[in-house]
Amino acid sequence: MRRALGEFEQLILLAVLRLGEEAYGMTIRQEVERRTGRDVSAGAVYTTLGRLENRGLVCSWPGETVPERTGQRRRYYQLEPEGAAELYRAYEDVRRMARGLIPQLADLAQRAHVAGDR
Repeated sequence: MRRALGEFEQLILLAVLRLGEEAYGMTIRQEVERRTGRDVSAGAVYTTLGRLENRGLVCSWPGETVPERTGQRRRYYQLEPEGAAELYRAYEDVRRMARGLIPQLADLAQRAHVAGDR
């Protein structure tokens, strides 16, 4: 049985895919924060990337030395085909579960928003 991707893992994989050749720790973190509005710790990003790499869902390689990083190299990440397949399956699972429920979900969410304004 395959291990399902967690929500944060999905966000990290989507950021890696979206960033392409510019996918390294800091840009991945910034992309998730910018698109979700969440505060994301660098530690959480790197821990998740390590776990995803161990599962064969992403690969990484060291880049050139960056002067502003006191000589440290950036580590770049790329989505592997298996990572793309897992991410697509996770997306399809949610899409199938949500089919036909979006109007109801939107109505309930609107009520929660209105109740919060009181």
